[in-house]
Amino acid sequence: MSATEKTIEMIRAMAATVEENHRELTKLDSAIGDGDHGTNLRRGFEAVLEKLGDSPPNSPADILKSSAMTLINKVGGAAGPLYGTAFLWASSAVAGKEDITASDIAEALEAALGGVKKRGKAEPGDKTMVDALEPAVAAAKEAASSGGSSADVLRAAADAASEGAQATIPLTAKRGRASYLGPRSAGHKDPGATSTALLLDAAAGSLGG
Repeated sequence: MSATEKTIEMIRAMAATVEENHRELTKLDSAIGDGDHGTNLRRGFEAVLEKLGDSPPNSPADILKSSAMTLINKVGGAAGPLYGTAFLWASSAVAGKEDITASDIAEALEAALGGVKKRGKAEPGDKTMVDALEPAVAAAKEAASSGGSSADVLRAAADAASEGAQATIPLTAKRGRASYLGPRSAGHKDPGATSTALLLDAAAGSLGG
């Protein structure tokens, strides 16, 4: 299977996990946000799959860019701009590459994190998706530098993201709608960090990780 085909499979796996978990994501968001995170992501990934089906891109970067623009255009709230930016910056990191290595994946994740932090102005500890994505990037880079496969890199990222998402529960939100609640936002798992972990888990699973 080519890198392009693997990337399409990864996107399909992400869409499937959003479909499976959208109610849980919406429930989490209802506690500290607008209550639309799962619904918005579901609609966005449905549009991503439709776009890929209409005109499949011919490189990993093109797939990520197409997904990015669709998410930005179709998803409301903060999720569209943030995930769209993540995919867009990841696309730039692998531009011109037909074969994607484990190191390329780690670099793409690092680029995605940079885009999210720039767009959302969030840092670790702010109770956002950054709390899942930042440790994911560190774990991915470590796995890649240790000679791990692409699947190993994504699995390491997914596991670290899951731990990061869990660690948002006691935090007080400093960004986004949840920050309006102040101390009342503590005790709830951040929906963006949770969806980040779920998407990375799906990506890892698509490669057998």
